[in-house]
Amino acid sequence: MFEALSRDERLLLIKFVCAYAWTDLEIHAGERRFVERLVERLQLDAADRAQVAEWLHVAPAPGEVDPSLVPPAHRRAFVEAVRAVIYADGTVEAEERELFEQLKTALER
Repeated sequence: MFEALSRDERLLLIKFVCAYAWTDLEIHAGERRFVERLVERLQLDAADRAQVAEWLHVAPAPGEVDPSLVPPAHRRAFVEAVRAVIYADGTVEAEERELFEQLKTALER
């Protein structure tokens, strides 16, 4: 699923995942592990990994996770990755569920 993503698309995917992990204003251990495994799977280089570490420390700006930036061919991958991270800590808060549904709706257009 991720093999077709360009470097920029991989970073955008991770940015979305990190932003959604921050929905409850905290990165939980399960979410952090999920992001770390995803970084490995995406084979990001050292500079990109440093950027991801920043996003795990401080949430990406809301304007940087605009669903219109997601390439149509990769919308499913983004939805599935975000779904996975919101379930990674074992608890899905109402706000997380609502934001996820908004993302799905935006990407279905």
